[in-house]
Parts: sequence; C-alpha cells; structure tokens
Amino acid sequence: MRNIVQSNPSDADMEKLKAGQQATWSSGDYGMIGVTLQIVGETLCEAIDLRGGERVIDIAAGNGNASLAAARRFAVVTSTDYVPSLLEQGRRRAKAEGLDLAFAEADAEALDFADGSFDVALSTFGIMFTADHEKAAREIQRVVRSGGRIGMANWTPESFIGRLLKTIGAIAPPSPVAKPPVLWGNSGWLRERFGDQAAKLSMKRRFFVFRYRSPQHWLELFRTWYGPMLKAFATLEENEAAELEADILALIAQHNRTNGGTMVVPSEYLEVVILKS
Repeated sequence: MRNIVQSNPSDADMEKLKAGQQATWSSGDYGMIGVTLQIVGETLCEAIDLRGGERVIDIAAGNGNASLAAARRFAVVTSTDYVPSLLEQGRRRAKAEGLDLAFAEADAEALDFADGSFDVALSTFGIMFTADHEKAAREIQRVVRSGGRIGMANWTPESFIGRLLKTIGAIAPPSPVAKPPVLWGNSGWLRERFGDQAAKLSMKRRFFVFRYRSPQHWLELFRTWYGPMLKAFATLEENEAAELEADILALIAQHNRTNGGTMVVPSEYLEVVILKS
C-alpha cells in the first residue's frame, strides 16, 4: 500500500499525528535500542568540534547518547525529549557516570527556549522523526546563536533503516499526513531548509553497523522494544505479521555482510554539520 501525503493537512491532523507519534515512542523501550547507537553521538561531537563550556541542546535526545557525549567533553548540556521515561533513563546514565547536565521535557517543534540560547544544537536519529518537519527545522535553527553550529545524524532513504521503514509502511501504512523521516537524510532537502541560514553546510555519509547474535535476535529485540515496529506489528493480523517478518528478514539478508549466522548490517546515515551565519 502507498502512503499518500495530504498537501495541506489541518492543524488537527498534525496534532493527531504528533500525539500518535509520541505514543509510539513511549511504547516499548527505545533505550534498549538507543544505547547501542552511542558511538554516533561521540562521532557527531567530534565532527562538530565541540568545545568545553559551550551551551549545547540535544533535541529529541531519547535516552541521551549525544547529550552524554557532549557532557563528557565538558559542555553545558540540556537534553530534551517529549518522552519523560527516556529523559529519566538519560538522568540515570548521567548519574552513573558522574556527569552534570540538565534534562527538560520539550517538543522539538516548539522549543521553550529563547532565540540564540545555545552555541550548539545536536540531534542523532531524533528530530527526523518529528511530525512537522518544517517547524522542527525552523526551531533547531532559531535556538542556536549566530555563528553557532548544528550537528545531526539522520538515516538516509537508501540505508538499511530507510528501507526498513519503507518495508514496514508497505504492510502497516503510516498516517496519510506523515512525511517520511528519511527526508532529513536527503542532501537536497536539507539544503532547502538550512541553506539560507548557513554560512557553511557540510554533509558526510557514514555508517552505523548493527551487530547482533543473529537476524532473529535483532528482530526479537526490535519487535519488543522499538516503538514503531512494536506498534506496526500490533496492528496486523497473524498472516500480515508473518509476511512483514519474512520481508524484514529478507531485507536483513540483503544487507548482512556475514554468513556465519550472526548479523553485521551497516546502515548509512548522513552526518550534517551546519555553521549558522
């Protein structure tokens, strides 16, 4: 089935979409998946050349990968998300490491911070999943000062995760007003949204490698903990769920670079670094 996007969705449509997305990310436990992606937050902080003492906001931070990476570099960090349970996980991780950072429940499309409040804004596989991409793009630029930087890691349309989302959507279609999250991994789309305010915009294709005991192990964990997949399977009849499972395992087989029964699957993402003019 194809996802038909309405050209001018109403405010009520967008609020319904946002509420549904928030419920999705509150389901399962994204932290079980998020901790495996920690290396991306570390890499992004290096790419953006983070300095000690800089004011940093991590937008749609989940359980705090980029937030913790920035705090380890002695930045002054505010970690934000609209799922309180994920912020609490970030707090526990920070406490365990003795890191000092702030946590705030916040909507990436309407951040409760003044213009130019931060030197740096970060987002790793977070802001790309907002309901209203245009609002989120404006907000991340608004809260960063002139001369500040924005760093993002976004899955590309061609990546394993991009193709996974498409595979899920073919059997369990998303809302007709939802735009694909992988737009944020499209260089042309990013230039259109960020080019006017950028003194410099650089994009580099990188890979995160999913390493699991087996494809079945990966599928079990994602079906249990990853909200979008958990919710998708919950909507399906038994035969549809079996079809989706088979399609996902086939997708993994296409990308798996080992044949020893384990899973080693690279997934491309776009590392974006913007110097705000």
